[in-house]
Amino acid sequence: MLFDSLGFAVFFPVVFAVYWSLSTRSYRAQNVLLLMASYFFYACWDERFLLLLIFSTLLDHTSGLLIHRTQAPAAKRRWLYLSVGVNLGFLGVFKYYDFFAKEFAHLAERVGLGVDPVLLGLVLPVGISFYTFHGLSYVFDVYRGRIEPVRDVVDYGLFVSFFPLLVAGPIERATHLLPQIRAPRTFRYERAVDGLRQCLWGFFKKLVIADNCAPLVEGIFADPAAQSGSTLLLGAVLFAIQIYGDFSGYSDIALGTARLLGFELLRNFAFPYFSRDIAEFWRRWHISLSSWFRDYLYIPLGGSRGGIWMKVRNIFIIFLVSGLWHGANWTFLVWGGLNALYFLPSLLRGKNRVHLDTVAQGRPVPDLLEAGQMLATFTLTCFAWIFFRSDDIPNALVHVRGIFTASLFSWPEVPKVTPLALAGLFMLVEWFGREQRFALERMALSWPRWCRWSFYLVIVFAIGFFMYPGEIPFIYFQF
Repeated sequence: MLFDSLGFAVFFPVVFAVYWSLSTRSYRAQNVLLLMASYFFYACWDERFLLLLIFSTLLDHTSGLLIHRTQAPAAKRRWLYLSVGVNLGFLGVFKYYDFFAKEFAHLAERVGLGVDPVLLGLVLPVGISFYTFHGLSYVFDVYRGRIEPVRDVVDYGLFVSFFPLLVAGPIERATHLLPQIRAPRTFRYERAVDGLRQCLWGFFKKLVIADNCAPLVEGIFADPAAQSGSTLLLGAVLFAIQIYGDFSGYSDIALGTARLLGFELLRNFAFPYFSRDIAEFWRRWHISLSSWFRDYLYIPLGGSRGGIWMKVRNIFIIFLVSGLWHGANWTFLVWGGLNALYFLPSLLRGKNRVHLDTVAQGRPVPDLLEAGQMLATFTLTCFAWIFFRSDDIPNALVHVRGIFTASLFSWPEVPKVTPLALAGLFMLVEWFGREQRFALERMALSWPRWCRWSFYLVIVFAIGFFMYPGEIPFIYFQF
């Protein structure tokens, strides 16, 4: 079930009405309803994989209880390893087995060995990377004594499978979401209106910006050899805007929907394309995943406390694993490796935490230095996105080589200019809203009521008028 589908337009109002009607009884009744609604939401994709989600939930819930009850450190580790091993095993089989089997066969061919790999041809369960990381963070936190295990399986099941975040995040932490699940919730009009406002902006990002960029990006990346350098460069920029509009749009809808139900989810994007260096970009892009790798992989590996070799090793590990998390393709590993190379100079010079504020804070425009830093960071990011978006490494290299030709200075071949104009307007609104949680959080609140609602209606009209006619799934559903 897609957020932008007719099914969800029927599903959510029904859940919303019944959910708040139960608030006079108990929050447990609300939790049972949300858990059942979440399972129904997930089963609409493929009911077969619902059993996998439930099994993973029961495994981690039981593992957390046994880790807490067991006194012997060796026994605690065994339960931890069981949970982690089974979860990563499922992820490996569904997401990576066929890829590595094929690569092993190709490698064997090169050394003269004939290998006929056994391929499983499994369909990737939607959201498996996200709910697996939910469960792993919970088990790790219980093992480290950061949280007490949850005894109520309904509460834990809702933490793992809460439908706004189930299929594409944000990746929640038990320390943040579970206390909200286990506490009474009351309807607050201001919070609900704020949630609607964030949903509205999320739908605009997805349906108007991302979906209109998608056909142009598809046409350019499908045959990079036939494109001019300027068109290839524009394709990289448009994909950067598409993936941001698509994924941050999903996150806005998820956060807004959760807020309508009385929950505050982790912020997942903080205007990343206004970053002044790569370190700042990764503090602002897919924040829940970046912080997950920081807390559960980078810091346990030693973080940046060791010598130069350890710092380099750890940075490459987390970025390469991050690339592999996105999919079984060498292009994702190259994308991760490039970002590791981008990040290293700041880390080695001790300047990876220089830009902790918002760019041009309190000012309408950046100064020349800030503008140059943002342009350089965006350029590097777009270059890495070429590998992320390309089908394979050869196509990515054709794309890169094609940019650096004389045709770079020609006029790009774009069949429609409307998506470009919309993207420009979108980034302008994002710029003026960059000091907020999302661009429309406080925008227009000081205006007269008629003016404010007219502004919202203009956005609704823009969605209806410029919405791409075809159905384009959210990009991160494939991860």
